[in-house]
Amino acid sequence: MDTPAGLTGELTAAAEQGRICALAAGGQRDLQAVAAAYPELFPAKPFDPAVFGTVALATAFGAPWCTREQLRIANLTALWVFAVDWRIDYLAREAADVDGVVERCLATADGAAPGDDDALARMLAAVRDELAAGPAFAAHRAAWREELRRMLAAMRREWHWKTSGARPGLEEYLDNADNFGSSWVNVSHWLSGATAGALTALPRLTEAGRLVQRVLRLANDLATYERDVEWGDLNALLLGAGRDEVTGRIGVLAREALTAAEALTAACPREAVYLSRQIGFSTGFYRLTDFWGER
Repeated sequence: MDTPAGLTGELTAAAEQGRICALAAGGQRDLQAVAAAYPELFPAKPFDPAVFGTVALATAFGAPWCTREQLRIANLTALWVFAVDWRIDYLAREAADVDGVVERCLATADGAAPGDDDALARMLAAVRDELAAGPAFAAHRAAWREELRRMLAAMRREWHWKTSGARPGLEEYLDNADNFGSSWVNVSHWLSGATAGALTALPRLTEAGRLVQRVLRLANDLATYERDVEWGDLNALLLGAGRDEVTGRIGVLAREALTAAEALTAACPREAVYLSRQIGFSTGFYRLTDFWGER
């Protein structure tokens, strides 16, 4: 194809973006099939088709060098985070409901067989078993389980804050950013097809991923303020922080996270780029929208 020299760069960039979008389209179809297998987890409201599309877009833009198959675990775990978040944040009516979800999920992570009536645990077991079929999981299962435990504990903590009317300070709120779930998704993704360098550096990668998670938590809050007011969720802007303060804090946290990722480029360059792309995609995405559909 002959193109004017000044447009060649734009054509190349658009072609790569088109390829990534095609990768995401395949991921969306996979996720819609999974949702159809667990209809009790994914009601049409708030799980409209855009939820599956945006989840798949996020993973595809984070790791565009992967194939559709290589992104499968990242997509599945990201979708499962939405399912457990919905179950704890909006369906749980009392502390025992939340405790039951956490206990059953951790038991499943430890190898227990879920009950036929527990779709959330059954989906987690399917993810667990798919990961266990790979070569890295046995040696790093404890790290995977720990990120899951941290996420569920943070979700439970936020549920208690919400239902008791407690309002943590911004620092305490950020310390609970594991409820966002991206760190567990990252570890799951890395264990499904990581390089030897990434597995060796997994503790440092995980720490860097938790820093990224704090950035994403605040970027999400800027985008979802009106929704969080309507749904009764916690949000940094509802804890006394202004938009300028939150925006400034995102900048500070992003520099910290990128510094940590940069330090990993020699050991695991692709994974370091993946973390930086997570920040880039999310800060752009949340300027215009968020993942959830209407309740």
